[in-house]
Amino acid sequence: MEYLIYPVLGVFAGLTGGLLGVGGGLVVVPVLIFTFSVLGFHDSVLTHMAVGTSLGTIILTSYGSILQHHAKGAVRWDIFVWLAIGLVCGGLLGAEIAGLLEGRVLQIVFGGFALVMAAQMGFGLKANPQRDILGKAGLIVSGTFIGAISSLFGIGGGSLTVPFLSWCNVKMQEAVGTSSAGGMPIAISGVIGFIVAGWSVPMRPEWSVGFVYLPALIGIGVTSVVFAQIGARFAHKLPAETLKKLFSILLVVVGVKLIVG
Repeated sequence: MEYLIYPVLGVFAGLTGGLLGVGGGLVVVPVLIFTFSVLGFHDSVLTHMAVGTSLGTIILTSYGSILQHHAKGAVRWDIFVWLAIGLVCGGLLGAEIAGLLEGRVLQIVFGGFALVMAAQMGFGLKANPQRDILGKAGLIVSGTFIGAISSLFGIGGGSLTVPFLSWCNVKMQEAVGTSSAGGMPIAISGVIGFIVAGWSVPMRPEWSVGFVYLPALIGIGVTSVVFAQIGARFAHKLPAETLKKLFSILLVVVGVKLIVG
């Protein structure tokens, strides 16, 4: 039964990411927390395993997305190069911070983040263009902050990178494309950090590498790669704003559940 859950979760995460433009981590992490709890994973590691595994799935799903956006000329590589330096540093930092937190604390923090994202999506909050693109140092510093938060919560960073680039007067299509590319350095550095942080931690389940659980990684990745592209195709045919509001309600339920325990 366990091995049927992961492909189904991959379908849902892929469709959600493609339809709503949000990282699958907002779906994958809470579902994995609940799943790992049912499977009897130790409380001290199950939340860390969920976050680390979620980052691993982003590596698998972001590659195709990057190719599609690049083909449309929507990736600002001149911005990405400097932002990526910060994203890598932040990804490692976020994993290190997560490793220092107790499992229950990390779970509560993620629940709070889910509520913030629910408010942002539910009320349609958007960043208004305020200034020109930051310089190289500004992009590196901003990337470090985005990477750390994203790695800590097991997400690809789109919910932070897109508003930031929009605030910097980057066209929305280019902000989304560049953010999509940014998910790769976040995920790679974050996974490395979670593997190192969990390498010698006791109570981890079999088939885990650090804080990455391989059966879930493979099961989710196989289906999410395909269904992310399907979701992207339907994104232009379905009422995106209505879907986001419905998803925000789900995030409220998830956030409260994780905080209350």
